[in-house]
Amino acid sequence: MGLRKHTVHGLVEFDVTRARTIIRQHKEQTGETLSFAAFFLACLGQAIDSNKQMHAYRNWKRQLILFDEVDVNTLFEVEVEGEKTIRPHILRAVNKKTFNALHQEIRSFQQEHQHSRESKFIERFVWLPAFARRFFLWILFQNPRLIKEYYGTVLVTSVGMFGAGSGWGLPVPNHTLQLTLGGIAKKPGAVEDRIEIREYLNVTISIDHDIVDGAPAARFTQRLKEMVESGYGLSDPVKIP
Repeated sequence: MGLRKHTVHGLVEFDVTRARTIIRQHKEQTGETLSFAAFFLACLGQAIDSNKQMHAYRNWKRQLILFDEVDVNTLFEVEVEGEKTIRPHILRAVNKKTFNALHQEIRSFQQEHQHSRESKFIERFVWLPAFARRFFLWILFQNPRLIKEYYGTVLVTSVGMFGAGSGWGLPVPNHTLQLTLGGIAKKPGAVEDRIEIREYLNVTISIDHDIVDGAPAARFTQRLKEMVESGYGLSDPVKIP
């Protein structure tokens, strides 16, 4: 169990029309499906890199610890004995990797997840007695470096993978920063003074308000919005609004 946090949630919408159009066109031309998760994580890494306080933690002395590398803990759909399920994976230093590098890492994990460090750790962890698991988590949340090693500095979850339509999730986070990706909905939007049908991704941004103030959170959110809506990191072979 982690420390009690004063969590603030922000419900935002990102116009992902450009990014999803590029991904669809790439598949039509090559047959390859680009990872939307890799695209979003590439944007997230750059946005946090410009606002490092967003994934800071306090140690047991209440000292603020900042990290240069953004380690994102997230879930991916994999196949186990012919059945679809989800498995966690920590992508290290996403702020220093390109979209293509993240795309390749995700695809590699989905194919060989059973050999990943996270899968092996979970297999051992769930067999521990309940009191041992609670003690481990208590120790973990006293030490930011252990959080980074075993839990990642940021958590990204996607409730949208379990259903269709728009909507936001409201998590109970242990991280300083957690992003919950909801559904993607089509609705009218303004583009150069005209109305078009656009695709909007619902995102819940949850922060520990004891560490992150409103102004840094607003700057981070705006930076992330700009990166996502510009299609950062994706090739753009044709002109797209």
